Amino acid sequence: MKNSIKVQRAIKNITQADLAEAIGVSRQTINTIESAKYVPSTVLALKIAAYFECQVGDIFQLEETD
Repeated sequence: MKNSIKVQRAIKNITQADLAEAIGVSRQTINTIESAKYVPSTVLALKIAAYFECQVGDIFQLEETD
């Protein structure tokens, strides 16, 4: 699964730590999601989408191998 969290963070000019604090997870969690090493839970994906005021599908996209 790929995602555009890094792009969304750049648009809002926030760090991984800023996003992590806003949604209640560690910076390492954001880092592993961004680098596609970890697939977030539905609740976490919804929190991320809500923070960026967009739909989950705008941030997370399935790849052929998923």
